[in-house]
Amino acid sequence: MKNLIPFLLAVMLAACGKSDPDATTSTLGATETVESLAANPERLKELRQQCKTDRATLGKELCDRVAEATNRRFLGDGKTPYTPPKESPKF
Repeated sequence: MKNLIPFLLAVMLAACGKSDPDATTSTLGATETVESLAANPERLKELRQQCKTDRATLGKELCDRVAEATNRRFLGDGKTPYTPPKESPKF
């Protein structure tokens, strides 16, 4: 009985080890960068749909990159200043 308690304690501590965060992230998602996604609209559209339906499988990091690439495609890189038209619009 005296040997059983330390053994159970050791087993419980071994079971509580840190999980590998890379094991849940796909290796393909690790190679996708914001720039590559913004340059490939078909792949971006596919990943956006997958993030909407199954975010847990793809992982938070990849879905965050997909969202950033979508913003860059829609808003641009942010380096072009706003230039208003010379004539005001007539409504």
